[in-house]
Amino acid sequence: MENMDQKSLYYLEKAPVPKAIMHMVIPMMLSFIATLIYNITDAFYIGKLDNTAMMAAVTLALPFSAILMALGNLFGAGAGTYVSRLLGEDNADRAKQVSSVNFWLSIFTGAIFMAICLPLLTPILQLLGARGESLVHTRDYILMFVIGAPLIIANFSLEQTVRAEGASTASMMGMLAGVIINMVLDPIFIFLLHMDIMGAALASVIGNVISVVWFIYYLQKKSTVQSVSIKDFKPNKEICKNIFKVGISAFLLDGFLAITSLLFNNFAVLYGDSIVAGVGISQRVVQIVDFISMSFSMGVVPLIAFAYSAKNHERLMKIIKKTTLYMVGITMGLSAILFVFRAQIISAFSIDSDVIAIGQIILMAQLCSTIFAGLSALFTGIFQAFGKGIQSTVMSVMRGIAFIPILILGNMLFAVNGIIWAMTISEAFACIVGLFLWLGIRKKSLLEISTKEADEPQNHTDIIVEQ
Repeated sequence: MENMDQKSLYYLEKAPVPKAIMHMVIPMMLSFIATLIYNITDAFYIGKLDNTAMMAAVTLALPFSAILMALGNLFGAGAGTYVSRLLGEDNADRAKQVSSVNFWLSIFTGAIFMAICLPLLTPILQLLGARGESLVHTRDYILMFVIGAPLIIANFSLEQTVRAEGASTASMMGMLAGVIINMVLDPIFIFLLHMDIMGAALASVIGNVISVVWFIYYLQKKSTVQSVSIKDFKPNKEICKNIFKVGISAFLLDGFLAITSLLFNNFAVLYGDSIVAGVGISQRVVQIVDFISMSFSMGVVPLIAFAYSAKNHERLMKIIKKTTLYMVGITMGLSAILFVFRAQIISAFSIDSDVIAIGQIILMAQLCSTIFAGLSALFTGIFQAFGKGIQSTVMSVMRGIAFIPILILGNMLFAVNGIIWAMTISEAFACIVGLFLWLGIRKKSLLEISTKEADEPQNHTDIIVEQ
């Protein structure tokens, strides 16, 4: 790989596996933590306005924000894994084309999304459930996101392509820059300029713009294997097919997660405020464990994709095995600690005895689901890294579709306990499906690698694993 920057590809290609995994995972963890802190401070600032309708507007807008994220991941997940595979094949020229296509298609899609949403804003608000006083505030909030859609979508997609070449620190810096700017601008726009909830949305959009500017700077000035230049924008059937066959699975997963979250909340409401409060508290606590498992399952995708395309069987299997070991060990360890102190944790958020009692059961169920969710996400990431569109899409659909009948059946047979444990059962089911799909492609994929290794031994002298 003489024509590529060895430094930028060191972690993908030659770094010892444990070092490479941590290099990709730790910056992602820090980014997730920063996002979590921002979400808390954002809710704090809006809460200071002492306006329930504004708080409701932020909640009502969540599905809309999820759509923008899903569109970003449609391009980012597909292009990111494709770039990593191309770098494994020593094809930097095509990688530049793919990254440029990813950027400009994200911008074009955002512009089309904005053009569609602006005249349909009122029906969209009604679909989201905005009524009465919350209607005006939801409109103000969403309007900013509609106008900023091209750059919000580009932010999600560019972050993944930067990480695709092993530049996880640069990816983290881009995300952190947006979060910090957002946190600084929030109080200025909300309180100083009296923009209220529209100010919070504008601060968020500007944060996305800053992230995009950083990613463009990195890809144009620092990266030797990617580009966002219009001269490299050369979409063709092969590029689009490779982006969308994997990207669609990420898009569907985001969509189904939004639907399942809405369904879960609607069923929880049937059993009273204590259940809803218990769910809310548990989700905040479990989010810590989920972020860590997501950091592993998402962070190592470029490593897997590169090793797979470079036909480095030994490194590929070592990455998968060690990632699984680290993720399961850390997830189970943290879950065990949270389980032991579950009563104290719930009590820290509520003094209501009913909430504390039911909250402990909900927390236990959600902690049990984290290990299955982490493994399901890892299987999905492996399939995306391999470019296996069918398997990754099946996993994404399965994680969403299976939850619906399990939730309904659980409610019918076991009432509130059926709802509480529905997510755990559906994630366990998806994990089993993922295991069978992995076993189905593992032998065939590794056989292909072995065959190519035998045919092209001269191409692999530069990808010896450092022990």
